[in-house]
Amino acid sequence: MSEIEKKVRLIVPEAPPPAVAKISEQRDFKTGGIRLGVLDNSKSNADHLLQFIIEGVKAHVKVASVVSLRKPSPSVPAEKALLDELSETTDCVISAMAD
Repeated sequence: MSEIEKKVRLIVPEAPPPAVAKISEQRDFKTGGIRLGVLDNSKSNADHLLQFIIEGVKAHVKVASVVSLRKPSPSVPAEKALLDELSETTDCVISAMAD
């Protein structure tokens, strides 16, 4: 078989990505700034990583408040009450893993 005849066939066994909503160019935040939520999964150094992210967000977006909550263990999902609190008291939530 000559070099020209050789071909590589790549098969990607993933489903097509789901459709996403159109992202607007400008978000309307309250004039006082966003209420930022932080969910720490309690892995080692997650708190340090989240602090860096919070500082980065504050450098680019006006932040009115930060609500930081921590899961008791990285091996279990966040409890409904914790997620409800974040959804009621924040505009967006950042969650991170670290080691």
